[in-house]
Amino acid sequence: MTGSASPNVFHITIEPSGRTFTVAAGETILAAGIAQGINLPYGCKDGACGSCKCKISGGSVAQGAHQSKALSDAEEAQGFVLTCCASPQSDVVLESRQVTLEGAFAIKKMPVRATTLEKASSDVIILKLQMPANDVFAYHAGQYIEFLLRDGVRRSYSMASAPHLIGQGLELHIRHMPGGKFTDHVFGAMKERDILRIEGPYGSFYLREDSAKPIVLLASGTGFAPIKAIIEHMHFKGIKRQVRLYWGGRRPADLYMNEWVTTRMTEMPNLLYVPVVSDALPGDNWRGRTGFVHRAVLQDLPDLSGHQVYACGAPIVVDSARADYLRAGLPEDEFYADAFTSEADKVDEASAATS
Repeated sequence: MTGSASPNVFHITIEPSGRTFTVAAGETILAAGIAQGINLPYGCKDGACGSCKCKISGGSVAQGAHQSKALSDAEEAQGFVLTCCASPQSDVVLESRQVTLEGAFAIKKMPVRATTLEKASSDVIILKLQMPANDVFAYHAGQYIEFLLRDGVRRSYSMASAPHLIGQGLELHIRHMPGGKFTDHVFGAMKERDILRIEGPYGSFYLREDSAKPIVLLASGTGFAPIKAIIEHMHFKGIKRQVRLYWGGRRPADLYMNEWVTTRMTEMPNLLYVPVVSDALPGDNWRGRTGFVHRAVLQDLPDLSGHQVYACGAPIVVDSARADYLRAGLPEDEFYADAFTSEADKVDEASAATS
């Protein structure tokens, strides 16, 4: 590899795509890649989810603070890094098959107006946002935005509507986390016509349309939001790949758009829906599948070697699915995930690391 043009600038090469970009000293690899339109895989951007994990095959980095579940000591010893919190110390070659030649959409900051706050269940609100009329907001179905709160804090939410529906408003599914800075506001003081500020799109969780493999969509709770956007996008684009949706919740009410999915099945003959409930009570009269949602997939598909999987929801579900599905033959680079890591999760992990 050629040397850097400046001692304060390093070159990053991604294999096997051959994409290259530069990173300033002290800057993270991921931040620089996003700014230069490089489609690196990522999720949380703060060392909590592990979605940005890549292997170094040349050069060295300084790995910043992160959660152990995102990158273990053993993985770090094997040459893996989290690009969201790794800064290069030399020119670097990374291995990542999820990087494509397609340019990322521009990251934008903009004001939006709350137009609808609809209670979908006791603890989920469907929030719709009106976008500025004079601006174009482009994104992949499955990506997320960040709300920019007044004190500088950010909160991330996946977009639950496909890009072609942007004229009808941007849809988000917000679960109430009691004590949460943002969700307490959504479930309490927020009103229609309120103005908020967002930034995005972010994330590498979206449908890879260059494959003909059958798809497994795995969702827990409001992890259904980006899955819904992907289904809408597939229907709109006429994508005929076989799709199995497994949506899990503790109680039937957690499957808060169950009727929406069953309606889509009548429109999409290639879509199969398997709802799964883990903690149904007798009064729920639940007659469907029970247990852990990710295991229901393996009961139906013990060999996943020919599939793609898109998993979104609680970190325990995503992490368990990744481990079990790889053992069932799923190629590692065919598992795409977006784990919803809350601020409480990050605090708990930090406490565990220092105890």
